[in-house]
Amino acid sequence: QVQLVESGGGLVQAGGSLRLSCAASGLIFSINAMGWYRQAPGKQRELVAAITSDGRTDYADSVKGRFSISRDNAKNTVYLQMNSLKPEDTAVYYCNADLVPDPLYTGTYDPIDSWGQGTQVTVSS
Repeated sequence: QVQLVESGGGLVQAGGSLRLSCAASGLIFSINAMGWYRQAPGKQRELVAAITSDGRTDYADSVKGRFSISRDNAKNTVYLQMNSLKPEDTAVYYCNADLVPDPLYTGTYDPIDSWGQGTQVTVSS
């Protein structure tokens, strides 16, 4: 009943930019932190950037100064602006949200960890 849908991935040359979007929909009571993770072939999934409900951000060292995360709480949407892309940024990017589903349906205010389906970002050299 809760869905995260990503968009904005694609193929770009090194030095280029992409903007990812992720919209949360469904029976949602509230959303705490939202973030972006990525997983390259043969590697573990890693945190790229995260943002709290009040706008505090955190970035992986490898993307600091190049990527920027933001969110629109009214739209339950998180964005990732990626600039100066490098071939090593190539990965599947996943949206994540720590959210509370509607307690009318779950009977609890406990948060859950929700994931999008992933969007491919490929940076060519």
